Amino acid sequence: MTQKVTGIYQMRSNRLHNFKPKIEVNAEVGSFQIKTVTNLDDLKEALELRYEVFHKEMMGKKNNYGLDVDEFDFDCDHLIIKDLTTNKIIGTYRIRSTQFSDHFYSEKEFMMSSILQKPGAKLELGRACIHKDYRRGVIISLLWKGIADYISASNSDFLFGCATVTTDDPRKAALLTKYFEEDGRINPEFRARPTLKFTMPLIGLFKQEFENPLTTEQKSEAKALIPPLCRAYLKIGASIAGEPAWDKEFQCIDFLTILRREDLNESVSRRYRMN
Repeated sequence: MTQKVTGIYQMRSNRLHNFKPKIEVNAEVGSFQIKTVTNLDDLKEALELRYEVFHKEMMGKKNNYGLDVDEFDFDCDHLIIKDLTTNKIIGTYRIRSTQFSDHFYSEKEFMMSSILQKPGAKLELGRACIHKDYRRGVIISLLWKGIADYISASNSDFLFGCATVTTDDPRKAALLTKYFEEDGRINPEFRARPTLKFTMPLIGLFKQEFENPLTTEQKSEAKALIPPLCRAYLKIGASIAGEPAWDKEFQCIDFLTILRREDLNESVSRRYRMN
């Protein structure tokens, strides 16, 4: 009972008891439904899934209310995937649009002004998670199906968000940054440095180790660090803003990724009818 009451308090304190969707999308693919949250029951279940993944699974911690919730959730839409055979939410993505908000989670970690000042509507993607029993390519594809529908419905020109890599090792952070540079992923047009609070100590020292072109072994090491969701961003044409931010709370690094609608991989655009 205490957990339930505390969870309700956390939702109320973040205004989620008054939550309303900004843009609605809804589709079914096989035994799965991809939609934006339209009621409090689904929103609470999505926040519970986030808690299971981010707090219990990633950090091995527990809070006393079983929800992952913050001040940004109220002004967002929440994309979910439901397994229609169980009626359970098995994946979620938070979508925040410049049409409905003028401040963003990514601004906590990166200096975003040059990106946010570019013309056109933009979407921030964040808090992406998939239940551990469903982490396979088809579910990530379904999430992108929902995002594609949302892009079309909102007529957005840019996507941006933090792609998390579960390491807080500055050498690995430097290695991945060098790998993205050599792979042509860092676009000078979208350069954004981490804020002072999220700048990783010692990363500059380890950058010196990778002044020369990466060896075959180093490239293989870097590729192995890239998680499936970040790999999906890169596959559809995303750029990296540069050096990652260091998230001490979650003991990970975040690379800011930016994707212009016009740069979407052509096969993805055709598949999801985004052109």
